[in-house]
Amino acid sequence: MSELQEGISNQDTRNVFSLTGKLALITGGGSGIGLNIAQCMVKAGASVVITGRREPVLQEAVALLGEKAHYFVNDITDLKSLPALIKDIESEIGEIDILINNAGINMKKHAVEVTDEDFDKIIQTNLHAVFSITRECGKRMIDRKRGSIIMITSMAALYGIDRVVAYTASKSAVGGMVKALATEFSPFNVRINAVAPGFIETPMMLTAMNGDPSRRDKAMDRTPMGIWGKPDDIGWAAVFLASEAAKFITGVSLPVDGGNSIGF
Repeated sequence: MSELQEGISNQDTRNVFSLTGKLALITGGGSGIGLNIAQCMVKAGASVVITGRREPVLQEAVALLGEKAHYFVNDITDLKSLPALIKDIESEIGEIDILINNAGINMKKHAVEVTDEDFDKIIQTNLHAVFSITRECGKRMIDRKRGSIIMITSMAALYGIDRVVAYTASKSAVGGMVKALATEFSPFNVRINAVAPGFIETPMMLTAMNGDPSRRDKAMDRTPMGIWGKPDDIGWAAVFLASEAAKFITGVSLPVDGGNSIGF
């Protein structure tokens, strides 16, 4: 058997997409896309820790996710709390193999109406907190020489969308951070990537789109597949990027958007 044939044979005997034995930390994992990511991670074999500010929401999510799920109440914007959060998770649950930076907020306002306080709030949640928790997990992953960190960016980081200037600034910065961190972390076998969701069918998105028919029609018209995405489309993309199947992928932002980012 040739070396190539042997490699293919060995690969066929294991599931390179499996996350069995891995622990994933998902910020904002109690609801929305974060919860769907957690569900996909569990289905792929991982144990998960979800965080958020609302304990009842987290408790309901853990009940849904099953015995492989745990939660910690945490406000991601309280940057001083993050080192202790990571320490407590690793002491009580186990070493974090995968970090999903999902927690984030948006705000729809004309740019001239956005106050400095508005802008700071978005940047604090979507950028500063993302860097802080990535740094704290990254230190430990670098020491262990293994890990996968996945950011959630946006179509707003790929092209201009009106009335979301603060959100766009934050997600564009996260996209740049992926590239910068990949150059520093990847030599230690810690991969940094991002998923850039397109228009995903959640109750919040549908409400927003139905309240703004012109934006809804524009978004659909430039999506070649002609449908909205489903939350688990993001979840399975995250599973792929966290798995051994993506072991040579780092520093990328993967659009999961039905072609929206290349549509006309």
